Amino acid sequence: MKILVVKLSSLGDVVHTFPALTDAASRIPGLVADWAVEEAFVPLVKLHPAVRRAIPVPLRRLRKAPLTAWRNGDWARLGASLADEPYDVVIDAQGLLKSALVARRARGTRHGFDRASAREGMASLFYDHTHAIPEVEHMALRIRRLFAGALSYDLEGLPIDAGLSVPPAPGTRPYLMLLHGTTWPTKTWTVAHWRALATLADKAGFDCRLFAQGEAESRRAVAIAEGLPGIQIVPPGPLDQLVPVLAGASGVVSVDSGLGHMAAALGLPTVGLYGPTDTRLTGLYGRKVLELRSFRPCAPCEKARCRIAPETVEGPPCLADHKAQDAWRALNVLRLGHADGR
Repeated sequence: MKILVVKLSSLGDVVHTFPALTDAASRIPGLVADWAVEEAFVPLVKLHPAVRRAIPVPLRRLRKAPLTAWRNGDWARLGASLADEPYDVVIDAQGLLKSALVARRARGTRHGFDRASAREGMASLFYDHTHAIPEVEHMALRIRRLFAGALSYDLEGLPIDAGLSVPPAPGTRPYLMLLHGTTWPTKTWTVAHWRALATLADKAGFDCRLFAQGEAESRRAVAIAEGLPGIQIVPPGPLDQLVPVLAGASGVVSVDSGLGHMAAALGLPTVGLYGPTDTRLTGLYGRKVLELRSFRPCAPCEKARCRIAPETVEGPPCLADHKAQDAWRALNVLRLGHADGR
């Protein structure tokens, strides 16, 4: 069987689709899968062994300058790639109008979420078959159910498995990844807490590594690392260079971020720091994860701006409540089965 997966972005959403593809490959021997995805995530989807071909979608260029994309042939090239060969099944795992339109260009029977459960209900008009999967459970599980319905198998007995095997980057001393970068100010943790956590790690014999993509993350990374031993700021780079660095970590502490979801998918001991977002629907999805959630009555608010402290640019109250010692204990529980020790 040959299928096309349409999941364009974001990093976390792409990662949440991996377990569904692993399920399908397990249930359908000889499965061949192509994947239509935003250009930046092509190296990421190629990490999954079931992916034969990644079809790059120049989403940003198509959205920002559609007429230019039409004139320079971006639209035509995308359409040709999608219609290059027929598929037995086309699965839109995103449920947005843009992803439904991409799926529509492919040749094959199209499946997606129904009007009530798609992110944008109008997307369901472009599918041949729709599936009712209400937004009452984790997105990764909903996508697994969508694949199972589209490809006619059951999930019983299938473990949570993203199906990834990434050789780690070489290193001489064990290290932890501190994933501080995220899109919303309300998802950030304070520099003081990150520094306290790095100090605990150093005392236990671990280096720490920080990613920094963009000016804001770079400033925060420098502030975290200032004057502390054993902290390395990893230069910006494409995902196929960053993921092996992540894969080599002994453990990960992360705010709600795409790389945090990637760490969970790789099976790394991963502690998630959560405040404004709902872990039931979009939390960490993996076998070695623990989430520190806020118990303030306003959380999760699902807002990028804190209504309690609207001027806060870093570490809103719901996340500042999580202390470095809490994250350290949780990480040791995942790594060692108890709260203390190396």
